[in-house]
Amino acid sequence: MSCGEPHETDCAEVLDHLYEFLDREMPDSDCTKFEVHFEECSPCLEKYGLEQAVKKLVKRCCGQDDVPADLRSKVMGRIDLIRSGQAVPEHKVSAAGADLPGVAKE
Repeated sequence: MSCGEPHETDCAEVLDHLYEFLDREMPDSDCTKFEVHFEECSPCLEKYGLEQAVKKLVKRCCGQDDVPADLRSKVMGRIDLIRSGQAVPEHKVSAAGADLPGVAKE
């Protein structure tokens, strides 16, 4: 996604690191660059707003549940594969993970 306008921080960079920004897992200087970008780029601002709303909804609905460390690791690994554009292999998982999209049920 890009608005087609030149920006100091490219739209692709902003979208690739959007969750790091949302989670405040990046240096303050990078957060400032992203904030400036959102002021200039309405498509990225819209995507940011959507992802922020989803994050709040998930926290409200699932925020009290403890997530097993191995499940979190597997999910984060799949997210990294998807972000890098690599094919995500189907894996059989236990019933606990059977509701994840792209995960084959036993």
